[in-house]
Amino acid sequence: MNSFRIGIGHDTHRLGPGGPLRIGGIDVPFDRQALGHSDADVLLHALTDALLGAAALGDIGEMFPDTAPENRGRDSGEMLQLACQRVREFGHHIVNVDAIIFAERPKLNEYKPYMVQRIAELLQVEPPQVNVKAKTGEGVDAVGTMAAISAQCVVLLFRPEANSMG
Repeated sequence: MNSFRIGIGHDTHRLGPGGPLRIGGIDVPFDRQALGHSDADVLLHALTDALLGAAALGDIGEMFPDTAPENRGRDSGEMLQLACQRVREFGHHIVNVDAIIFAERPKLNEYKPYMVQRIAELLQVEPPQVNVKAKTGEGVDAVGTMAAISAQCVVLLFRPEANSMG
């Protein structure tokens, strides 16, 4: 019997002055940056949570607490790779990733292929297994007023089960 598992991840970070904006493992030129304990890559944080959730391994805050000094300014790509390694240790394989970035600005269309490539590299999967979409906040709430940036991800994992009958 084989096992499929779905995980969902969400993250939001406040935006502040400065730049560039680190998102999806790349730097996007912008006059604002996400604020957080690590490098505040909202997309990679949501993806890390989705991976850990799909494998029932907790969440990013448990694995990388913001109270730990070693996580200050930490590269979110490194955190994603460590979470992915842990998921694989439990026998799971990544089938696909589907992600949405919620940002009023900057417009992210031209950067999405670079994010897909970087995420595929970090997860050691093929780029067609990764999809990234971008949506605005339509001028509503924290995203729409550019006070925050958010991301959501869904991950599908597959784990082949050993045949207990022999």
